[in-house]
Amino acid sequence: MAPSLKTDSLYERDFFAWTQDQAGKLRARASFDNRGDVDWEHAAEEIESVGASEKREIRSRLRALILHLLKWKYQTAKRKSGWRSTIDEQRDRLAMVLEDSPSLAVFPQEVLAGAYRLAVAKALQETRLPASSFPQECPFTIGEILDPEFFPEGPLS
Repeated sequence: MAPSLKTDSLYERDFFAWTQDQAGKLRARASFDNRGDVDWEHAAEEIESVGASEKREIRSRLRALILHLLKWKYQTAKRKSGWRSTIDEQRDRLAMVLEDSPSLAVFPQEVLAGAYRLAVAKALQETRLPASSFPQECPFTIGEILDPEFFPEGPLS
C-alpha cells in the first residue's frame, strides 16, 4: 500500500488555527518552565502575529476587490479589462488564504463593513464621483463579492 500524501496535521488543514493553537501551547509551557532558555511569551506573540497577517491580507484584498467592483458598477463607461483582471486576482488570492486557513471563513463577512468604508474612500479619490454615488452600506453580499462569476451591472438610470 502506497503511503498517503495527505496529512491530518492542523498545520496542513488550517494554518491560522495552527498559529493560534501553537501560541496557546507556548504560553502554557511558559507557566511550567521558567528556566529562561526560551522566551516563550515573545515566541507565542510572534506566532500569533503570523496568524494576524492572514487577517490583514484578507482585509486588504477584500478592500481592493470591493473597490474594483464599485468602479465596475458605477463607472460603466470607463470599464477597463485591467479592472476585471484585478477583480479576478483579488478573488483568487482571497480564496487561497481562506483555503489555507478555513477557520477564517467567516472573517470576510465580519470585516465587510469596514472594508467597504475604506473601498468607498478610495473609490471617491479614484473616480471623482460624488459621495452620493455610493450607497451607505455595501451593495454586494459577501457571497457575490467572492463569487468568481459575479460582476455587478451598472447603476439603474
